[in-house]
Amino acid sequence: MGAAPAVVLLSGGLDSATVLAIAREEGFATHALSFDYGQRHDRELDSARRVAQALGAARHLVLRLDLRAIGGSALTADIPVPQRRTVEAMGAGIPVTYVPARNTIFLSHAMAWAEVLECQDIFIGVNALDYSGYPDCRLEFIEAFERLGNLATRAGVEGRTRLRIHAPLIRLTKAEIIARGAALGVDYGLTWSCYAPRPDGLACGRCDSCLLRAKGFREAGLRDPVPSAP
Repeated sequence: MGAAPAVVLLSGGLDSATVLAIAREEGFATHALSFDYGQRHDRELDSARRVAQALGAARHLVLRLDLRAIGGSALTADIPVPQRRTVEAMGAGIPVTYVPARNTIFLSHAMAWAEVLECQDIFIGVNALDYSGYPDCRLEFIEAFERLGNLATRAGVEGRTRLRIHAPLIRLTKAEIIARGAALGVDYGLTWSCYAPRPDGLACGRCDSCLLRAKGFREAGLRDPVPSAP
């Protein structure tokens, strides 16, 4: 009997790469799911493809959505990306980089694919400690969506499977996430975190995501293999 399948949401960032490695370590046949949703740049999708290949995903599916038509975020509209914010400022409210209902939308598609694959496990790299205040990165949200998934699917209603959403990073700091991934052999040089890459291809080093990434590597005592602007 082969390994049980699991759907893993894979953005191409360091959190989702770590989660893909965790799912693989736990013995799942990983089916990576990424989204081309109209984000400011597609660099992260290139990273997702490389990470999926490097970590041996059984399949990598990229779905195209047009969240830019909805807008409302600095990642999907012509709204400036915040720069050089303090950690305290990042945790003081919901920033303009929040994409309305993004994780709800992504998990809904993951749930649909999981049902087709006849699998009951979905992995997502949300984190409630070193993050930018997004409401859909909280444990309460994950628990609520898991309940919804078991009400909303044919597999759940018929009792054939019970959906489980795994969020193994939810209570870890960024430094702990990086240390865990490094122990699992994740090549973080393949990942991408920056919200606003420069024209020369370097990470900006100033957006919330870059700053949290730098803080994580610094506190983990490791060097970030992805160069960024000073």
